Amino acid sequence: MMNKTIPIRIDKTKQSRLETTNFDNLAFGQIISDHMFVAEYKDGEWQELRIEPYGPMQINPANATLHYGQSVFEGLKAYRNEKGEILVFRGDANQRRLNESARRMCIPEVPEEIFMEGMRKLLEIDKDWIPRQPGCSLYIRPFVFAADDYLGIRPSNNYKFMILTSPVGNYYSKPVAVKVETQYARAVEGGTGAAKAAGNYAGSLFPARKAQNEGYDQLLWTDGKTHQYIEESGTMNVMFVIDGKLITAPTSTGTILKGITRDSVLILAREMNMPVEERFLAVGELEEALISGKLEEAFGTGTAATVAFIRLINIHGKDYVLPEKADGAFSTRVLTQLDDIKYGRIKDEYGWIMKF
Repeated sequence: MMNKTIPIRIDKTKQSRLETTNFDNLAFGQIISDHMFVAEYKDGEWQELRIEPYGPMQINPANATLHYGQSVFEGLKAYRNEKGEILVFRGDANQRRLNESARRMCIPEVPEEIFMEGMRKLLEIDKDWIPRQPGCSLYIRPFVFAADDYLGIRPSNNYKFMILTSPVGNYYSKPVAVKVETQYARAVEGGTGAAKAAGNYAGSLFPARKAQNEGYDQLLWTDGKTHQYIEESGTMNVMFVIDGKLITAPTSTGTILKGITRDSVLILAREMNMPVEERFLAVGELEEALISGKLEEAFGTGTAATVAFIRLINIHGKDYVLPEKADGAFSTRVLTQLDDIKYGRIKDEYGWIMKF
C-alpha cells in the first residue's frame, strides 16, 4: 500500500442520516453512507479529488456511459475489530483488479495512491457507518465510468472515479437454490467475462429473473460455447466438494471473474491440506455426483456473499437437494477462518488486512 499523502478537498454534510438508520435491519445495498469520494479524469490525468455529501449528480443525456456502457466497478468491505479499529480486507487486490478491468474497457487506470487515500479518507469521515452488529460490515463500492457527452462509439476522453459505502448485513440470509443455465451465456472466450464491467451484469439479468420466477435464487452459468461445463454463479464464484476434493473452475480462459474471496478460500484450503482441483466440472459429472452422493457440499464465494451455502441444484429441469452438511464441513471451517481474519479475531498471517 502506498503511504503517499495526496490533497483531497473535504465538504462534509450538514445533516447526517446516521440517527435515522436502523442498523438492526440492513438490507444489502439499500442504505448509502453520508459521503462519497469523487475524482475527475481530464486532460490525461486524475484531478479534482474531493469528498462531498452523498447525493444525486447531474448527468448529460448524451453521456457516453448511458449509451455504450463504458463502466467498471469493484466491491470490498471494511470491518470493525474489538478495539474499534477499521479493518479492510484485501483492498490492494481490489485496486489491482479494478485496473485490470479498466484496461479491458479502455478506461484509464486509477493510481494506487488515489484509490487508497480516497478510500482511507472516506472511511475516516464515515467511520461511524461501520456496523457494530455481529456479521455486519461496511460495503465499499469503487467505480469508474465514461464522462464524455458524445454520441459516437469511441473510448471517452473524460472519466469519473467514485467511491460509495453502504452498511450491510448478509447478502444471502439462508442457503440458496440454484439452476444450471444451459441456454443463455454470461461470457465467452475473448469477451469481457474476466472484467468487472457493468454490462456483464446487465446481460445476466433476464435469465436470472427467469430462474427466480421459477423459484431459484441464482444461476450456475455454463460455458458459452458448449454449455457442458460449470463456470460461476451470477453473484459469486462457485465451488464443490466431491469425494473429499475441492473443485472450482479455473480463471485462465478469461470467462470467469478472478474472485478475491475465491483466491482467499483456495489459499486457506491448501493450508488446511484440502485437495484442490482448479478445473472445469462437467454438468454431467456434477449430476452424477449428486445422484451417487459423492457431492458433499457446494457453495459460492464472493465479497457480498462471502461463503454462500447451496442447498439445491436444478439440472435439466430436475431438482437435486444437497445432503445436510456434516459437522466440520469445509465450507463452515473456511468461513469461520475468513471471518476471524476479517474481524481481527485471529492473527492475519497473509497480509490481507489493511488497518485504518
